[in-house]
Amino acid sequence: MRDNSPVRTFRGAWSVAGLVAGAAGLATSYFAAMALTIRESPVVAVAELIIRTTPGAIAEYLISVVGRLDKPLLGLGILIALAVVFAWAGRLAARTWWAPAVVYAALSAVGAVAVATQRASTATDQLPVAVGFVTWLVTLSLLTEPLRTADLTVETAGDPEAGAHTRRVFAIRAGLLVAGAAVLGVAGQVVGRGRRHVEELRNLLRLPQVTLPQVPVGANLGIRGVSRWMTPADDFYLIDTSFVKPAIDPEDWSLRIHGMVEKEITLTYRDLIHRQFTEAWITLNCVSNQVGGELIGNAWWSGVRLAPILAEAGVLAGADAVLQTSESGWTCGTPLSALTDDRDAMLAVAMNGKPLPIDHGFPVRTIVPGLYGYVSATKWVVEMEVTKFSDITAYWTERGWGEQGPVKMSSRIDVPRSGEEVDAGTVTFGGVAWSQHTGISGVEFSVDGGEWTAADLGAVPSEDCWVQWSGRADLEPGDHHVVVRAIDREGTVQTSVVQDVLPDGATGLHERDFSAG
Repeated sequence: MRDNSPVRTFRGAWSVAGLVAGAAGLATSYFAAMALTIRESPVVAVAELIIRTTPGAIAEYLISVVGRLDKPLLGLGILIALAVVFAWAGRLAARTWWAPAVVYAALSAVGAVAVATQRASTATDQLPVAVGFVTWLVTLSLLTEPLRTADLTVETAGDPEAGAHTRRVFAIRAGLLVAGAAVLGVAGQVVGRGRRHVEELRNLLRLPQVTLPQVPVGANLGIRGVSRWMTPADDFYLIDTSFVKPAIDPEDWSLRIHGMVEKEITLTYRDLIHRQFTEAWITLNCVSNQVGGELIGNAWWSGVRLAPILAEAGVLAGADAVLQTSESGWTCGTPLSALTDDRDAMLAVAMNGKPLPIDHGFPVRTIVPGLYGYVSATKWVVEMEVTKFSDITAYWTERGWGEQGPVKMSSRIDVPRSGEEVDAGTVTFGGVAWSQHTGISGVEFSVDGGEWTAADLGAVPSEDCWVQWSGRADLEPGDHHVVVRAIDREGTVQTSVVQDVLPDGATGLHERDFSAG
């Protein structure tokens, strides 16, 4: 006998009902978050919770595999997982009303925990989670009501028109809900104009103390294929843990400096930009940068030095660290000595002569020459606690990374590229080298295991930026191999010992294989 039960006849419809209800809940939750000007919708909060709780070694491996696609792929993975759960919840509704409610409650609990663990979370931030949960229950009930009440065993088997009517009702309701979800999604984008508003403010912002960058004479050696000495903001590497970048109106920004100080200080944006500015060429280098990697850039940074501000606060004896906190909730522990010595450690407000891009920390970020970003370069910085390393942990140090994070000397071959074929005869080599807050005194390269040859160096204005290098060698046709090493201003030669990026930066010599013909 043919099975005409609702579960069998409308099995696909129950799954569709679950998917449509799930999408409607996500849409209303997103709209609520945008309407309340909450930075993180629950889905984004979950994504950032995953980022925060992923062990450092796993995070490092994933970044090395997918690069800048890590966050888009994470978002896609979350949506796919949710789609599977939503379809399953719809199937469960075919048998009992309470099972989908349990599934939705579990999903809402995960969202609520993720939201609650965000920095400065309040009860208001939980409202989008509640809105999504209620939407799931209501929309699933609306969609499954015609399926549940259809007496297919009696009516549908004997009256095909009754089954068709049930399908029409279901299709109409599903279509209306999908359309409504799409409208809410678009409306959320319209309502959530925070980033666009901040971008407009940024474009209108004028900082008279900020000057346009002038690349020093002789810094660019003019070797085709070698990285530009000044890295444009659009090409500057981006590594952070924020799934959605904070968009902060400068009028709403402030920095609280507290802890082991004689006097707590709170700086507003207006306070900051009316102080004396400093400007400098500074190279930033991510600790995740492999030998020869591209997670490095050189820019003209403008801002206010931190040393006078900390002196004004009056650092107490025994302090050796500053715990920095971002608006996104990210933290890092910075050696106090690096913020109070003669280097240009600063609260930066401009990059390459323009206000910081939002993705690079607008309105204010921290720049500390000579330290990897994971212990110093706090984007959207809002809090600094003067403290002791023995009393704190921070985002990356909790995941096994080193505490101090000094940048290690390194060098890179930009030309020729690996696998490239060049003309035999005189071959030009070139690249960059760096040893921030120490400086580079020389670069040497070796071809096919031969003697080390001194390279020509470009001019540099300080020890805190990278230097271009170039050299030439006469080569016969065939396959060749080139290695480079740097020498800092203290006479230390770059080590050939290979070390991974964990726990405090990679070491080893960069090399390339190429052919001449």
